[in-house]
This record gives sequence, structure tokens and C-alpha cells, in this order.
Amino acid sequence: MTSYEDAGVDIAAGERAVELMKSRVARSRRPEVVDDVSGFAGLFDASALARYRRPLLATSTDGVGTKVDLARRLGVYDTVGHDLVGMVIDDLAVCGAEPLFMTDYIACGKVVPERIADIVGGIADACALAGCALVGGETAEHPGLLESDEFDLAGAGTGVVEADEVLGPDRVRVGDAVLAMASSGIHSNGYSLVRHILATTDLDLESQPADLDRPLGEALLTPTRIYAKDCLALTGTGGVRAFAHITGGGLAANLARSLPPTMDAVLNRASWETPALFRVLQAHGDVSQPDMDKTFNMGVGMAAIVSPDAADEALRVLASRGVAAWHLGEITTGTGKATLV
Repeated sequence: MTSYEDAGVDIAAGERAVELMKSRVARSRRPEVVDDVSGFAGLFDASALARYRRPLLATSTDGVGTKVDLARRLGVYDTVGHDLVGMVIDDLAVCGAEPLFMTDYIACGKVVPERIADIVGGIADACALAGCALVGGETAEHPGLLESDEFDLAGAGTGVVEADEVLGPDRVRVGDAVLAMASSGIHSNGYSLVRHILATTDLDLESQPADLDRPLGEALLTPTRIYAKDCLALTGTGGVRAFAHITGGGLAANLARSLPPTMDAVLNRASWETPALFRVLQAHGDVSQPDMDKTFNMGVGMAAIVSPDAADEALRVLASRGVAAWHLGEITTGTGKATLV
């Protein structure tokens, strides 16, 4: 007799993983979450949106990319969930949306309950930080396609924003200030280049290069900063025109997405010091500055375009929230480009 377990799928392990993660998932619960006894779907009470005049639902989906390979190699599984939430929920923040709920999907070669619980627990903890609920998810065992220690994860989030308060390029004006919010590290973009540098140089995950204050592997796994509540706090002060989440493509390319076609963003490269981790990777990998700029966030994880008279207050609010921020540049007439000068 041949069983499902003989094929590499352990249903009991999956059930054990669900039991282990329940308490941590509960920490992300919002009042609007409604229990679905069957567990097949996540339910959210939409009557909570009645306070909006014309609510628009915003949705985003993303993954963590090859950063999961470093997590696997180091045996650290409770941080990549923060990366997933940051990548998904902070995209919603760009249009001014309040995040409501999120779902996740994990594919793995073998379900190890404690490992899955750590991953999902990290997602739930990060959802709580972002103010959204983790209402459901799926873990799939793929024996034969993934090795027993390999995994990947993705997620989708939903938020809401008032129709006449959607942020974006149409609100931007010449003379507006561009503010930078510091990243916590590489976040979750550019890890294919990171892994290439590790494979072709003398850098080692357990080593501590002279410029770093901790081992390289620990620095590379630093979780993505989650800006959702910080962005909402800024919009509440008034004067915010647009945000740009600095992900794949780097600072200039992502900021250009928030510009109208008749304006440019002129950014002062001297306004901040590139964090040491980026300098270490660039030096050891012999990576050109243009390649660094278009691959990594280089220390800026989110940018805000605000009216000139709102800039000082915006910086004060961010400082009060513990977010390092500074005046990065300004909006000029142009052709829809962002330029580092």
C-alpha cells in the first residue's frame, strides 16, 4: 500500500504547525475580523467601512524573493515574515490606504511545524505592527520540487482609502519637498546580487567585516522596516502629496513612479551617508555605483513628497515616531524623472 506520506506529504505535521501558530496569529486580530469556523476563508466585517464617504479598496501582493535562501542557510525563520508584510503593506501605504487584512502562502519541501510556526508568527507580529489582521493563509508541501529545507513565501494585502484622498502624482507641485525615511537595511530587494557576491568573493555569512557592528549574515537578515503607520501619521498632518516605496529598481526609479510627466525630483546624494552594509557589498563585489543605485535602496526605504510648508512638521512627526528622516530634495519642472545629484 502506498500513502500520501510515502509521497512526502505529512498531513499531521501541517496540523501541528497550525496549532503552534494560532496564538501568534491571534495577536494581529482586529475588531472587524469574523471567525470562519470552517477555516476555508478569512472574514472581515465590511460594515466598518461605512464611516467612509466613498471607500476604495486597495490591494497588493508580493513575496520576499531570494532572501529566503539566506534565512534557510542561517536557520533563522522569524524575520522573513516581517519582510513579507513590509513588501506588501507598505505598497498599500503609498496611495494613502489604511491596511485592513492580509493572507499568506508558504511553499516548502517538508513541513517542519516549528519552522512554519516561526515564519507565520513573524508575519503575524509584523501585521500587528502595521495595524492589519492576518486573516488566513496556506502552507503547501512540495516534495520532489523543493528540498526538505527549502521554502518560499508570498502574501496579499487589502486596505482602504477615501476616494478623494488618494495620494499620487496628480497632487505633486513644483517646489514640493522630498523627504527620505531611513531603511533598516537592504529590506527585500537585490538578494540575487547579494548571493552572487557571496558566491564569488571571500565574504562569509558568519564573518564580521571591519565596517559592520555585527556578523554579515545577521546584517543581511535585518527585517524590512514597516512604514504603514508612519505614513498614515503623516497624512493625518496634511500636506502630503505622494509616497514612494523604495523597492526593486532603487530610489530614483521608484520615486519617478510618483511624479507627473511634467516634473522632476532632484535629490541630494550628499544629504545622507550610505549605510556600511551597502559599502561592504559594493567594495567586495566590485559593483558600480549605477548598479548599486538601481538594485538597492541605499539607505532610503520610503520617500514622501510634501508641500514646502509641511516639511518641518512631517520631519518632526517622523522623529517622534522613531523614524530617521531628512530633507532629500525638491520637485522641479521636468520630464517625470528622479535624479541623484
